[in-house]
Amino acid sequence: MSVQNTIRRKTVPQIRNSKNNTPVVCLTAYHAHTARLVDPYVDLLLVGDSLGMVMHGMENTLGVSLELMILHGKAVMRGADQAVVVVDMPFGTYEESPQIAFRNASRVIHETGCTAIKLEGGARMAETIHFLSERGIPVMAHIGLTPQSVQTMGGYKTQGRTTDEWAALEEDARAVAEAGAFSVVLEGIAEPLAARITGQIDVPTIGIGASPACDGQILVLEDMLGLNPSPAKFVKEFASLGAAIEGAAEAYAKEVRSRHFPAKEHTYAMKK
Repeated sequence: MSVQNTIRRKTVPQIRNSKNNTPVVCLTAYHAHTARLVDPYVDLLLVGDSLGMVMHGMENTLGVSLELMILHGKAVMRGADQAVVVVDMPFGTYEESPQIAFRNASRVIHETGCTAIKLEGGARMAETIHFLSERGIPVMAHIGLTPQSVQTMGGYKTQGRTTDEWAALEEDARAVAEAGAFSVVLEGIAEPLAARITGQIDVPTIGIGASPACDGQILVLEDMLGLNPSPAKFVKEFASLGAAIEGAAEAYAKEVRSRHFPAKEHTYAMKK
């Protein structure tokens, strides 16, 4: 009998225990092929509700449905073998009560096979995070610039620019960590505050437009690949695939248009 080598998927405790140890490498993923390509190099793949804008051309994340998240979550799970896969809970699926959040989160876990879910909000979501964690659903928290609150925030603005804002954001971080979140995304938070929060809580902080002092970093895959024509200022592009795709499409179009296809090549005689 031959023994096959199997790839073991990383676990939530491994992510949590990376605090002050190994930086956590995270990327978003929305479909199977790109998930398969990046899976060997990352610790965590986030099926973010940013797919509404990145994949479906929406203006913001507010129109993303639970069904859409589950659809993309399934696709990413087909492509990822070793990374922890986290699926975003979309707007309106978890805010009403811990019980409704559990119903929807358990559906995501059951139908996609993902490891964990992510939800936005600080102290106000602590009760829900505790409720889910106590019932076996790992939760990644998300504070600072929370895109699902873009209407009340008045746009995508950096949080914590003045020290007057610090206390509330620090309390948010402490509340979600103490409630049981295994990690906390810090988005659009001024560097001094993000570094301060990272030093205050016992679970890893994952920065996006925050401080290099965070315990890990996450980028939208398409931003990293140079596919976004208007990326955020903090984004570092590691490839220029947007220009490469345009160039390839132009070359293909020129080749097709330069060929001469006789009419007979486009007709098929019926067999008698």
